Amino acid sequence: MSRRIALVSGHFAPSNLVGAHRARLWSRYLPEFGWEPIVVTGDPREYEEKPDPDLERLVAPDLRVIYAGTFSTRPVPLLPMRLIGDIGIRSFWGCYRALAGLAARREIDFVMVTIPSNFLAPVGRLVGRRYGLPFGIDYQDPWISPMPGQDKLFTRAWGTDRLGRLLEPFAVHGAALITGMAPGYLAGMLERNPDVARHAVIATMPMGGAPEDYELVRALQRPPFLFQPGDGNFHMIYAGALLPAGLTVLDAFLAGLAALRASWPETAARLRVHFVGTGSSPDDANGHRILPRARAAGVEEMVSEHPHRIGYVDALNHQVLSDAVLVLGSTEVHYTPSKVFQAMMSRRPVFALLHTESTAVAMIEEAGMGCVLGLTESALPSPDAVATGLNALMNDKARDLPLVDRAEMQTYTARDSARTLAEALDRACERSSLASHASG
Repeated sequence: MSRRIALVSGHFAPSNLVGAHRARLWSRYLPEFGWEPIVVTGDPREYEEKPDPDLERLVAPDLRVIYAGTFSTRPVPLLPMRLIGDIGIRSFWGCYRALAGLAARREIDFVMVTIPSNFLAPVGRLVGRRYGLPFGIDYQDPWISPMPGQDKLFTRAWGTDRLGRLLEPFAVHGAALITGMAPGYLAGMLERNPDVARHAVIATMPMGGAPEDYELVRALQRPPFLFQPGDGNFHMIYAGALLPAGLTVLDAFLAGLAALRASWPETAARLRVHFVGTGSSPDDANGHRILPRARAAGVEEMVSEHPHRIGYVDALNHQVLSDAVLVLGSTEVHYTPSKVFQAMMSRRPVFALLHTESTAVAMIEEAGMGCVLGLTESALPSPDAVATGLNALMNDKARDLPLVDRAEMQTYTARDSARTLAEALDRACERSSLASHASG
């Protein structure tokens, strides 16, 4: 008999934010492993970002989704100012009420909150404590991590850090399960909360990719609009945000472009690198962050930037039709870009600059999907190393051969991620049941 889990996510389809995909992908595959999901999320009518209707076609057909009441960013009509943007704050009460109703009717056996939004995290403990349900928190990103400006009193970064240090201990206390994208995402929290480290089930699993997503992409047969395949150029695409700690990695890549032009000018003349969704906000069409740095590096003619985010299906389509996919990591040890899974599932060669301790390095290398250049906090790949790697990739005749599915790829699918979660849920429920009987 299946057990039922409420997956709580501030954003869900049709949201085009990366945080919406964790619950979408898990909910597709959890029923195979004995868990029936119910998604509880914010009201999409109150999302600030432009929605992507295509994403609703990628949700499991029979999934029950509860769109909880969500306060507007402008609760007073015609109010000129935006009061609160974070979806976790605006949907907290609505999500709590929806979960409380499910729990009171005994429709769920577990509450799992995936963050961000970090402000939704405490809802699991509140519902769990009131109704005696085990709960867990999934870290798609570390809740507390270094941010520029957090040492300056009364800045936004300072306030976010202080509030996180107050809320996180409350939210995780008594959790039956803690999960994350990789061990580094949880390390700081477990060190700050040793009781959680001792008593909760701990599990990590990557985001993973879903073959069904790519079946839709290929079935639609949409032409790309960022480049023209077959025009004689080598089109490489980077899709997604670029974190502050990734800017130095970007600069190392751009320096490599200059070195490529100096050493192999004919190869460099064919290269076009397309950055998309790199603006300061998802719908930012004018906030170019890449082009100014490319201009400073003297490689502007090799780079194009489309700052605002395009639809998820369109992004996958551009990857499928590209000559290679670019992945830029971060100098932070824990960072494992979720875009790695999209790149691998696109069956296109991957060119990546990643921290040597990132779990994504092994993913790409074991699957034989491309070239990875390692970096650390104090050492970035040299321009010559980047140039040599690019030249080898662009002139590798085998790169045009279809990349077959490999056994190694199965480890990094969303289905395998859901299987790992289901096994962890089973252990967490068993441990919670034993603890209840012992205390009773």
